[in-house]
Amino acid sequence: MKRASRKIDNQAADSKPAGTGSSAESAFASYAAPLVVDAIEHANAVREDASPESLHQLRVSLRRLRSLWWAFEPLLDKGENTRQRALYKYLATAAGKTRDWDILIELITQDERVAHEIAPKLQEARGSALVTSRETLSNADVKHLLQDALTSASKELNTAHERVPLQTFVDQRVAASERSLKKRIKRASHAKRSNYAAFHDVRKAGKKVRYLLEFFEPVLSGSHKRVLKRLKQIQKRFGTLNDIVASEMLLRDNMGLLAGSGDTDAALNWLRKERKRRMRAAAGLLRKL
Repeated sequence: MKRASRKIDNQAADSKPAGTGSSAESAFASYAAPLVVDAIEHANAVREDASPESLHQLRVSLRRLRSLWWAFEPLLDKGENTRQRALYKYLATAAGKTRDWDILIELITQDERVAHEIAPKLQEARGSALVTSRETLSNADVKHLLQDALTSASKELNTAHERVPLQTFVDQRVAASERSLKKRIKRASHAKRSNYAAFHDVRKAGKKVRYLLEFFEPVLSGSHKRVLKRLKQIQKRFGTLNDIVASEMLLRDNMGLLAGSGDTDAALNWLRKERKRRMRAAAGLLRKL
């Protein structure tokens, strides 16, 4: 296993941006290896660093891995690809359980009166969530899971009989992700404001497009400036909406845990008003896209 670890570390160190003349199969490791190294480093950091930023960075790195595996889905075994993407989602969720408390605490502090009353209980709940997150990530053995996933996918691609030009491949995959985003924007623009799932789908599709553009921008044909501008708007507007919705849900799900810690009804009322305001803002953006 140590030998495999050194091999992957060397892959990451030697990885150079793939050129337009490369094949998609041969270019995979140049994209995947650095992401695997980053995710492992962030997972290790979470064991020592309990800050919101360390958990956020781990979750982002795992989401980026999931998006990359989605991009290469047509070239990989379908069942194994689905399993790996589910694994990245599982690990990101483990980190996210603590991160969600961080977001709730940050939002609640905007109302000093409410925050003063329930902040101690929120911090206590956050501490318990952190213990669970760390235990889950430790038991999962993130380092070896990610290394094995990279080794397996690289081997499969390197032994493939056919070769697909990298530029052709990434143009097709980015176009597919952009079509998916447009479809979800259209669906959400006709949905009722109570249908948060439709708005959430726009946010997830936007993240995928953004990650793919970050991965492949140097070899993509054509300009994607208009899409990037749209993505920045979506990320900001829909990200703040998601924070509110997730925090309101988290608070509602833990009312028993927070009983007697202060005016939780006031906190819920503030979150509810914020949700409605940000839903209106998100709907307004959709009409402009």
